Amino acid sequence: MRDLDCYARQSSQASPQVTGTVGPLASHCETGATRSSHRLVNAGLVCLVMLVLSRNLPLAAAEDGPFLLGKSVAPFSLIDYRGKAHSLDDYQSSPVLVLAVLGTECPLAKQYSLKLQKLAESYAGQGVTFLGIDANRQDSLTEIAAFARTNGLTYPILKDLNQEVVDDLQATRTPEVFVLDAKRVVRYRGRVDDQYSVGGKSRPAPTREDLKLAIDEVLAETPVSVTETAAVGCLIGRSRPVKTGTSNSTVTYSNQISRILQKHCVECHRPGEIAPFSLTDYHEVAGWADMIVEVTQTGQMPPWHASPEHGHFANERRLTPEELSLLQHWVAAGTPEGDPAELPPPPTYTEGWQLPRQPDHVVWMSETPFTVPAEGTVDYQYFSVDPGLTEDKWITGAEIIPGSRAVVHHVIVFISTDGEVRDGDRQMLTAFVPGLRVGEYPQGMAKRIPAGAKFIFQMHYTPNGVAREDRTQIGLLFADPAEVTHEIRTVSTVNTKFKIQPELDNQSFSSSVVTAPQDLQLLSLSPHMHLRGKSFRYELTHNDGTKEVLLDVPHYDFNWQTAYKLIEPRLIPRGSKIQSFAAFDNSARNLANPDPSKTVKWGEQSWDEMLLGYFDVAVPRESELLKESSSEKN
Repeated sequence: MRDLDCYARQSSQASPQVTGTVGPLASHCETGATRSSHRLVNAGLVCLVMLVLSRNLPLAAAEDGPFLLGKSVAPFSLIDYRGKAHSLDDYQSSPVLVLAVLGTECPLAKQYSLKLQKLAESYAGQGVTFLGIDANRQDSLTEIAAFARTNGLTYPILKDLNQEVVDDLQATRTPEVFVLDAKRVVRYRGRVDDQYSVGGKSRPAPTREDLKLAIDEVLAETPVSVTETAAVGCLIGRSRPVKTGTSNSTVTYSNQISRILQKHCVECHRPGEIAPFSLTDYHEVAGWADMIVEVTQTGQMPPWHASPEHGHFANERRLTPEELSLLQHWVAAGTPEGDPAELPPPPTYTEGWQLPRQPDHVVWMSETPFTVPAEGTVDYQYFSVDPGLTEDKWITGAEIIPGSRAVVHHVIVFISTDGEVRDGDRQMLTAFVPGLRVGEYPQGMAKRIPAGAKFIFQMHYTPNGVAREDRTQIGLLFADPAEVTHEIRTVSTVNTKFKIQPELDNQSFSSSVVTAPQDLQLLSLSPHMHLRGKSFRYELTHNDGTKEVLLDVPHYDFNWQTAYKLIEPRLIPRGSKIQSFAAFDNSARNLANPDPSKTVKWGEQSWDEMLLGYFDVAVPRESELLKESSSEKN
């Protein structure tokens, strides 16, 4: 029946209106040991399943089969994070009961918990009750309490400690909602709406509010028009027995798995960093085990988008086939912990910073925080600040830390010698963008901050449903001037004149050409587009006319804007040319597309577009190019 269940799930993905089948993502059926079992299902069984689905009929009930719509939920009693017990009998007067399976660290669960709060408030007068259920093994009552408090959630969130309720519902993901009528029969299951999706690729507004419509239809005692949709989000962190006596059981967290995570994941998945949860201890990792396998097998994690056909990079993030196999074996064996004595020593990090050491100088964007509203659009904010540098300083590393990561989308800090916040005489110092990792520049190379220069903080805020305050800072590492041989400059290829036509995919444009005025050392490449960005490529044209691809990003991701750092500085001879080529998807197939009916031009907001090919180059400190540049400014 496991195979029948998986095929039913896969078939249900074709249409959101398929009923009588399980709605979780089909990829859950394709992880671990279940993948090989699919090959054993005979063609007759598959045809039977497809026939049933095509007629929109329920599958026959089976002990281990899919949860059937129209089934009554078994009575339960669970405690909330305050220790108060809640049971189904407590809500007999409610004509509709909504059960929402949540998790404290899943990004989509966080986003939809806020929508559930608004729905709970809007339906309170009609007697509709909302209950959150957290079954994740890694979520404690304390963490659930903090989750509710931080997000202003007033509906109860119950701890399904033994996972009995989610097992009865056969829930698989957070978030996943169930609408129960007055007889506690499930009338709808699946997503809240279709706005948010994995990887941050979300619509500006939902096209269908599935949960709200289902509640309205149950209240009106009419048939639910769409009874089931696919839940999209994080897999529930389930408890599982450890399987012993197999070769898989020799793969343990303490030995192999902790080392894989330290190598590829912990840099971001640790307290205070950009990832939504930590992967630094066994209990937490075991709770995320199924999700780890899913996202690594599909290539979502670790995030890396450069094609290996055109070189490798110093900060490359790729799991080897052997590492992927070890992760699968570990989960299939029940996530054994192993001997803690075998754990590797924890990696050392600079507290509060990605920089290799504490910064020599910290500059805040303002004396007081900036308030980001709960909703609406916030225009780019510019803050001019005096960093207090009375002499030239050479910078070998810089890092921006947002005050509120929840609403800061990106930051660019410019060096300005005239104090103008826009379009003045300025040079990019560094940036904070989703997914960017920072470090020190190569030995002997640094950026220069002239004495008396101002810092311009360009802030892009994205409200997320809760008003926040932000006070962003930048940390600087100073270099010994006597050791600096090369100055680093950030250059860009750009196109501000494009017009992206509506309803079309794969629209290609080229950038301006940057001609090397002298021999340059290429250090890194940082493509930048917005929500319609599809692919990006840098090309080098040699002096003999031959062309070479420096970087190819076939699947650009606005949520992971990487600076691709060369393993060694690359000589760009004088007279050679660098140009960028980008493609955009302005069709409805692009889930992140704000509006496929619009003609899109250059602009600052995410619903506008950009075509920018940043790259860092280094030139000798006493370069004539720098002298000419300084003379022109004066």
